Amino acid sequence: MNKKELYNKILQLDGLTNEEKSELLGLLRKQKKYGLVWEDKPEDVEERLRDELPVLVEDKSKAIISDAPDAPSHILIEGDNLEALTTLAYTHEGKIDVIYIDPPYNTGNKDFVYNDRYVDSDDTYRHSKWLSFMNKRLRIAKQLLSDKGVIFISIDDNEQAQLKLLCDEIFLSNNFVGTYFWKRTSTPPALSYKIRRKLEFVLCYQNKDIPQRTFAQGYTDGGDVPLLNSGNPLGILEFPIGSVVFNIPDGIYKNKKSYKIELLDDIIVKNGKNANAFKAKGNFKWGQNNLNKEFSNGTYFLIKSLQFSPRFQKSTKATKVPSNIIDEDVNVGTNEDAQKEMDSLNISFSYAKPSSLISYLSKMPFWEDKNITILDFFAGSGTTLHATMELNKDGGHRKCILVTNNENNICEEVTYGRNKRVIQGYTTPKGEEIAGLTANTLRYYRTDYVSRRRSMRNMRKLMSLSTDILCIKEDLYTELPKFGEQQTYPGVFRYFDNSKKRMMIIYREEAVSQLVDLISAADYDGKMKV
Repeated sequence: MNKKELYNKILQLDGLTNEEKSELLGLLRKQKKYGLVWEDKPEDVEERLRDELPVLVEDKSKAIISDAPDAPSHILIEGDNLEALTTLAYTHEGKIDVIYIDPPYNTGNKDFVYNDRYVDSDDTYRHSKWLSFMNKRLRIAKQLLSDKGVIFISIDDNEQAQLKLLCDEIFLSNNFVGTYFWKRTSTPPALSYKIRRKLEFVLCYQNKDIPQRTFAQGYTDGGDVPLLNSGNPLGILEFPIGSVVFNIPDGIYKNKKSYKIELLDDIIVKNGKNANAFKAKGNFKWGQNNLNKEFSNGTYFLIKSLQFSPRFQKSTKATKVPSNIIDEDVNVGTNEDAQKEMDSLNISFSYAKPSSLISYLSKMPFWEDKNITILDFFAGSGTTLHATMELNKDGGHRKCILVTNNENNICEEVTYGRNKRVIQGYTTPKGEEIAGLTANTLRYYRTDYVSRRRSMRNMRKLMSLSTDILCIKEDLYTELPKFGEQQTYPGVFRYFDNSKKRMMIIYREEAVSQLVDLISAADYDGKMKV
């Protein structure tokens, strides 16, 4: 039965109200013509979120506060990542520039937990559970990305095809940047009879398609570059007066045809440059409009011999667009290098990603922007924060947010423990002293819950617990004991000021009018958030 016949059958059904028929027809219209379809499997945490509101509570005993006046504040959140993402949707909607995640690969070998149970290879709903799990989290991730934001997702063969279709739907297929192939090992397992896997996938999507946006892995080497390319069609270019530098004697050179180029005009070379405009025919990389634009931007052209083959030299350094292969050629390590990194930190953890991989990916879309925010909500060993702090050695102010659960004490002992060592400095097992990256602040939060039922008790609890979330939202943590000459009181009002931003949080309604008078009488420039 086709859709039209089913549509007519619904209209003819007896015993249904018009509203019920309309609901059925709506479901029929929503049916996908193309895409990924799976049976959604509810999560326990999702059910809990219907009745309770997640909040973040700081564990101040774990805060590592830098003495550096402009140190970036990084955040580590211990808790289920769906809970944490729900709170971040309030504090960071549209503010995240780079998301990197390394989710469970769903190999069927005890790497993916769903509702407190491992999903094994015999589970009939193995892929449906994984897709349900990822779908909820990626949809919030999309909300968090800034307009220029980019997401990178590491994955292997088990779910790569499904993940690509899911991301095409969430981030839109026209925002797909590409798939990078990371060389994860130099020593693939030798026991397989069919394939020895050296590579792993990294899918990349941008939040919005920004025309002419460039991803870069560095700058091209200096020097001049040929303007000819034998694979291009023949074209004619006119070179403006003074646009070409010649390494041949001054004089008049008659139009002629050489091996690679045909001069269509005589050229007058005077003081090492062309004193007249001239035309040439060849397999050029550029058209006339691009040549004129480059010349106006300071690019000059060179002819070094009587073959008259033109080359060009840009006045500014050009960025190098990255290959889809990520390996040692771009100074990115393997799993073996990641293990050495963990060993040097004296932390026991298997299957970490090398910090060089996260550094490379984070920098590609933001080659010259050193003030970005990076999120990893499958934080594991905390490589993404380590990589962010390493990147900040260039004088940057990149901030990082990590989210992970505390299963087997991973958050406290591995994620936090690792980055505490990186900030404060550590000694390797070989006795080498590694200096700390001390110009970084790290704050530790845990997820908590408040009932959504609008009782006075619940609303007061929510009000009290909102302070940490507001500090995260405003990136403002410096609390002062006074506002002007007025002492602050935690149950009445609190005041935060870091000399760049000000925020007052008022907890009791009856104090509002008095505080309004206090604010009106205050002597300071600029604005304050209340």
